[in-house]
Amino acid sequence: MEKSVFLVGLFIVSLQLSCAQDPENQVSKAKNMPFSAELLIDELQVPWGLEVLPDGSILVTEKSGEIIHFKDGKKTQIANVPEVYKRGQGGLLDIKLHPDYASNGWLYISYASAEGEGKGGHTALMRAQIKDNSLINKELLYKASPNTTKGQHFGSRITFDNDGYLYLSIGERGARDENPQDITRDGGKIYRFFDDGRIPKDNPFVGTKDAKEAIYSYGHRNPQGLLKHPDTGEIWDHEHGPRGGDEINIVKPGKNYGWPVVTYGINYSGTPITDKTEMPGMEEPIHYWLPSIAPSGMAFMTSDKYGDWKGSLLVGSLKYQYLERLVLEGTKVVDRQKLMDGIGRVRDVKEGPDGLIYVSVEGKGVYRLVPKG
Repeated sequence: MEKSVFLVGLFIVSLQLSCAQDPENQVSKAKNMPFSAELLIDELQVPWGLEVLPDGSILVTEKSGEIIHFKDGKKTQIANVPEVYKRGQGGLLDIKLHPDYASNGWLYISYASAEGEGKGGHTALMRAQIKDNSLINKELLYKASPNTTKGQHFGSRITFDNDGYLYLSIGERGARDENPQDITRDGGKIYRFFDDGRIPKDNPFVGTKDAKEAIYSYGHRNPQGLLKHPDTGEIWDHEHGPRGGDEINIVKPGKNYGWPVVTYGINYSGTPITDKTEMPGMEEPIHYWLPSIAPSGMAFMTSDKYGDWKGSLLVGSLKYQYLERLVLEGTKVVDRQKLMDGIGRVRDVKEGPDGLIYVSVEGKGVYRLVPKG
């Protein structure tokens, strides 16, 4: 058994190293791109999340703790933002509009928070409204616990499904052997709520002894992409692997996505984590990346403004600093194309109500992809 584990681990390490030497071995540079990239909002440092409002203005979260409202060419800082725990990957994170935002004005914010038990921080979810460039009616909907001083894997993306349920991803906070496989602990999970933070009675672990009843799925590592498929209504996530093994998953109630029992990745030191890439009772990804691209942000293209790209999936790459277009046939990735090569660490990507694509890049700002012709 020990020899088998060693040989499988050696094979995975060899595969990782060969892929890592040629990061373009599975992704081609797109030719004849049907857009030009226009820097719309400049001088942003870590624009972690962005949303395009119905009036065409834009909200951007800065990881350092600010929300910027960009309208009519001007940046305004929103006041009364929640205090954030700034450490490592922690800070002010995602922002998402309620599906009926035009009528109720609710927006949702995820952030690292020091509130609650223990030193350090953990991921929190809040909703609020904006009035006179200030957050009002702030409501804390969920706070993961216990706090930890570790600086990695907060998650934390937000999305809604067709029935109005709210989903939040929380990373395993660097505790891979404790959190993701244990439904009595926060971290390494995707959660489902009503839009006011109440826990639906049909969540899969409601009534299970000591379970965190907001959990919808578990066995995740660090999901930084989460959204609804525009045609099927399914919730898709992508998540960071360790060294290799970033994944795209379709999120299903009560399902176990395997981390760290199964993975296509290895330790950052180059040693194997496990000899298993699949196991009965654990969901397999519909796509995985070798080597890791460090995915952040995700958008389905529903617009017909970019030629025949409608139906594609867009994912940002932090590691290789480009925007990736994945061509899909159903749930199968049949082609990968590199867009905006070398632009910088792509943090988020959204399709606005105008049908245009917006991309946030660390150290740059927010780009608008202007269709050609």
